[in-house]
Amino acid sequence: MKKTVKLALSSVIASLSVVIMLLTGLIPIGTYAAPCFVGMFLALIVLEAGYSYAVSVYIVVSVLSFLLSSDKEACLYYTAFFGIYPILKGLIEKLKKVYLQYILKFAVFNTAMVLAFFVSIYVLMIPKESFELFGIYLPWAFLLAGNLIFIVYDFAFTRIISTYALKWRKKFRFK
Repeated sequence: MKKTVKLALSSVIASLSVVIMLLTGLIPIGTYAAPCFVGMFLALIVLEAGYSYAVSVYIVVSVLSFLLSSDKEACLYYTAFFGIYPILKGLIEKLKKVYLQYILKFAVFNTAMVLAFFVSIYVLMIPKESFELFGIYLPWAFLLAGNLIFIVYDFAFTRIISTYALKWRKKFRFK
Protein backbone atom coordinates (compact mmCIF):
# COMPACT_ATOMS: atom_id res chain seq x y z
CA MET A 1 0.00 0.00 0.00
CA LYS A 2 1.29 3.47 -0.87
CA LYS A 3 2.09 5.96 1.86
CA THR A 4 -0.60 8.35 0.62
CA VAL A 5 -3.28 5.67 0.93
CA LYS A 6 -2.05 4.75 4.42
CA LEU A 7 -2.12 8.39 5.43
CA ALA A 8 -5.59 8.94 3.96
CA LEU A 9 -6.98 5.81 5.64
CA SER A 10 -5.42 6.80 8.96
CA SER A 11 -6.81 10.34 8.67
CA VAL A 12 -10.33 9.14 7.92
CA ILE A 13 -10.24 6.67 10.81
CA ALA A 14 -8.86 9.34 13.16
CA SER A 15 -11.54 11.86 12.21
CA LEU A 16 -14.34 9.29 12.47
CA SER A 17 -12.98 8.23 15.87
CA VAL A 18 -12.92 11.80 17.17
CA VAL A 19 -16.50 12.37 16.00
CA ILE A 20 -17.66 9.24 17.80
CA MET A 21 -15.79 10.31 20.93
CA LEU A 22 -17.56 13.68 20.74
CA LEU A 23 -20.90 11.85 20.81
CA THR A 24 -20.13 10.35 24.22
CA GLY A 25 -21.58 13.44 25.85
CA LEU A 26 -24.94 12.83 24.14
CA ILE A 27 -25.32 9.08 24.62
CA PRO A 28 -25.47 7.87 28.25
CA ILE A 29 -23.80 4.49 27.61
CA GLY A 30 -21.28 6.22 25.36
CA THR A 31 -18.81 6.63 28.22
CA TYR A 32 -17.98 2.92 27.96
CA ALA A 33 -19.24 1.84 24.53
CA ALA A 34 -17.69 4.59 22.38
CA PRO A 35 -14.06 4.10 23.51
CA CYS A 36 -14.45 0.35 23.00
CA PHE A 37 -15.91 0.82 19.52
CA VAL A 38 -13.41 3.49 18.48
CA GLY A 39 -10.51 1.37 19.70
CA MET A 40 -11.51 -1.40 17.31
CA PHE A 41 -10.82 0.93 14.37
CA LEU A 42 -7.15 0.81 15.34
CA ALA A 43 -7.02 -2.89 14.51
CA LEU A 44 -7.91 -1.92 10.94
CA ILE A 45 -5.02 0.55 10.88
CA VAL A 46 -2.62 -2.05 12.30
CA LEU A 47 -3.63 -4.55 9.62
CA GLU A 48 -3.70 -2.16 6.67
CA ALA A 49 -1.09 0.49 7.43
CA GLY A 50 1.11 -0.85 10.23
CA TYR A 51 1.94 -0.13 13.85
CA SER A 52 3.47 3.32 13.32
CA TYR A 53 0.30 4.65 11.69
CA ALA A 54 -1.82 3.05 14.41
CA VAL A 55 0.24 4.73 17.14
CA SER A 56 -0.13 8.07 15.33
CA VAL A 57 -3.92 7.66 15.09
CA TYR A 58 -4.05 6.66 18.77
CA ILE A 59 -2.15 9.80 19.82
CA VAL A 60 -4.21 12.12 17.60
CA VAL A 61 -7.54 10.69 18.78
CA SER A 62 -6.44 10.77 22.43
CA VAL A 63 -5.33 14.40 22.33
CA LEU A 64 -8.27 15.69 20.28
CA SER A 65 -10.77 13.77 22.39
CA PHE A 66 -9.46 15.32 25.59
CA LEU A 67 -9.48 18.77 24.01
CA LEU A 68 -12.90 18.59 22.35
CA SER A 69 -15.07 16.02 24.13
CA SER A 70 -17.15 16.86 27.17
CA ASP A 71 -16.95 13.31 28.56
CA LYS A 72 -13.43 13.19 30.00
CA GLU A 73 -14.03 9.79 31.57
CA ALA A 74 -14.63 8.26 28.11
CA CYS A 75 -11.45 9.94 26.88
CA LEU A 76 -9.57 8.47 29.83
CA TYR A 77 -10.84 4.95 29.07
CA TYR A 78 -9.82 5.32 25.44
CA THR A 79 -6.39 6.68 26.28
CA ALA A 80 -5.66 4.26 29.12
CA PHE A 81 -6.87 1.06 27.50
CA PHE A 82 -9.21 0.87 24.51
CA GLY A 83 -6.97 2.92 22.25
CA ILE A 84 -3.66 1.28 23.02
CA TYR A 85 -4.91 -2.29 23.46
CA PRO A 86 -5.53 -3.03 19.74
CA ILE A 87 -1.93 -2.07 19.05
CA LEU A 88 -0.55 -4.09 21.95
CA LYS A 89 -2.84 -7.04 21.16
CA GLY A 90 -1.17 -7.52 17.79
CA LEU A 91 2.27 -7.45 19.39
CA ILE A 92 1.31 -9.72 22.29
CA GLU A 93 -0.28 -12.31 20.03
CA LYS A 94 2.98 -12.71 18.11
CA LEU A 95 4.35 -14.56 21.15
CA LYS A 96 4.39 -18.35 20.77
CA LYS A 97 3.23 -19.27 24.28
CA VAL A 98 -0.48 -18.75 24.78
CA TYR A 99 -0.29 -18.58 28.58
CA LEU A 100 2.25 -15.75 28.28
CA GLN A 101 -0.11 -13.92 25.92
CA TYR A 102 -2.91 -14.09 28.49
CA ILE A 103 -0.65 -13.02 31.35
CA LEU A 104 0.44 -9.96 29.38
CA LYS A 105 -3.11 -9.15 28.22
CA PHE A 106 -4.44 -9.25 31.78
CA ALA A 107 -1.44 -7.27 33.03
CA VAL A 108 -2.15 -4.56 30.45
CA PHE A 109 -5.87 -4.52 31.29
CA ASN A 110 -5.45 -4.41 35.07
CA THR A 111 -2.69 -1.80 34.94
CA ALA A 112 -4.80 0.39 32.68
CA MET A 113 -7.92 0.06 34.83
CA VAL A 114 -6.11 0.79 38.10
CA LEU A 115 -4.41 3.78 36.46
CA ALA A 116 -7.75 4.99 35.06
CA PHE A 117 -9.34 4.62 38.51
CA PHE A 118 -6.74 6.80 40.22
CA VAL A 119 -6.65 9.37 37.43
CA SER A 120 -10.44 9.60 37.43
CA ILE A 121 -10.55 10.22 41.18
CA TYR A 122 -7.52 12.44 41.68
CA VAL A 123 -7.18 14.27 38.34
CA LEU A 124 -10.68 14.32 36.83
CA MET A 125 -12.23 14.67 40.30
CA ILE A 126 -14.90 12.04 39.72
CA PRO A 127 -16.47 11.43 43.12
CA LYS A 128 -15.65 8.20 44.91
CA GLU A 129 -19.39 7.65 45.31
CA SER A 130 -19.57 6.73 41.62
CA PHE A 131 -17.71 3.53 42.56
CA GLU A 132 -20.34 2.57 45.11
CA LEU A 133 -23.19 0.12 44.77
CA PHE A 134 -25.95 0.35 47.35
CA GLY A 135 -23.67 2.45 49.54
CA ILE A 136 -20.81 -0.09 49.54
CA TYR A 137 -17.44 1.00 48.09
CA LEU A 138 -16.57 -1.74 45.59
CA PRO A 139 -13.58 -0.87 43.36
CA TRP A 140 -12.08 -4.38 43.72
CA ALA A 141 -15.39 -6.01 42.80
CA PHE A 142 -15.62 -3.73 39.77
CA LEU A 143 -12.09 -4.74 38.77
CA LEU A 144 -12.97 -8.42 39.10
CA ALA A 145 -16.13 -7.92 37.01
CA GLY A 146 -14.06 -5.95 34.52
CA ASN A 147 -11.66 -8.89 34.16
CA LEU A 148 -14.56 -11.21 33.37
CA ILE A 149 -15.91 -8.74 30.81
CA PHE A 150 -12.40 -8.36 29.39
CA ILE A 151 -12.33 -12.09 28.58
CA VAL A 152 -15.49 -11.67 26.50
CA TYR A 153 -14.18 -8.45 24.94
CA ASP A 154 -10.87 -10.03 23.92
CA PHE A 155 -12.61 -13.08 22.44
CA ALA A 156 -15.11 -10.92 20.51
CA PHE A 157 -12.35 -8.59 19.35
CA THR A 158 -10.32 -11.54 18.05
CA ARG A 159 -13.37 -12.80 16.15
CA ILE A 160 -14.02 -9.37 14.63
CA ILE A 161 -10.40 -9.03 13.50
CA SER A 162 -10.42 -12.56 12.07
CA THR A 163 -13.68 -11.97 10.21
CA TYR A 164 -12.32 -8.76 8.72
CA ALA A 165 -9.01 -10.37 7.72
CA LEU A 166 -10.61 -13.45 6.18
CA LYS A 167 -13.78 -12.05 4.56
CA TRP A 168 -13.88 -8.27 4.32
CA ARG A 169 -10.25 -7.35 3.65
CA LYS A 170 -10.36 -8.72 0.11
CA LYS A 171 -13.47 -6.67 -0.66
CA PHE A 172 -11.98 -3.35 0.47
CA ARG A 173 -8.63 -3.82 -1.30
CA PHE A 174 -6.82 -0.77 0.03
CA LYS A 175 -4.08 -0.04 -2.52
